Amino acid sequence: MKENTNIFKALADKNRLRILKALQTKPLCVCEIRELLQLANSTVSEHLKILKESGFVIESKDGKWVNYFINPQPEDLRVTGILTSLDFWIGDEDMIILDKERIKSLDRNEICSIK
Repeated sequence: MKENTNIFKALADKNRLRILKALQTKPLCVCEIRELLQLANSTVSEHLKILKESGFVIESKDGKWVNYFINPQPEDLRVTGILTSLDFWIGDEDMIILDKERIKSLDRNEICSIK
């Protein structure tokens, strides 16, 4: 029951759904997600933590960047099922369509303040 609750908790927030759809487009860092969603870094980090704990997202360090990806091989097959059906459920939402367009113009070198 706990695993089900974690999955439903991860999907119960529109910003986490937006993150999942954005990551289906391409890997992103926290700064890019922050820019896309117009949320604080700490809020984005909390959303990513929930998505990681439920198996939807993984991270990978690449030099000075930490990239977030859709988990290509979740242990829980229900996660795979949900990820493959996200387009059916929310792919035609105006916000999701706008996010997809905005992702194309995100440039981490411009928006991230890593020195």
